[in-house]
Amino acid sequence: MFNSSDIHTVTDFSRKPAEHIKRLNESKRPEILTVNGKAAVVVQDAESYEKMAELAQYAESIQSIRQALEEEGRSLGEFSKSFEETHGIQR
Repeated sequence: MFNSSDIHTVTDFSRKPAEHIKRLNESKRPEILTVNGKAAVVVQDAESYEKMAELAQYAESIQSIRQALEEEGRSLGEFSKSFEETHGIQR
């Protein structure tokens, strides 16, 4: 997921923020910033962050639906099949 070119020191980031921001916006790849050789924070461009947050929210929604269905004794697959049959949806 990360390349060695994605790892930078916090000091380098603070000395050349415009360079890092330009690279983040162009590459759409996050950077790992290190302190004393250890990963401290991850930074990324706003557009990529928003997309990641939306995907995480979607995954949490699906997980909540699965959990609710399992509590009723049904799987998501069973529900989907039944829903499609009831509403005439064909794949």
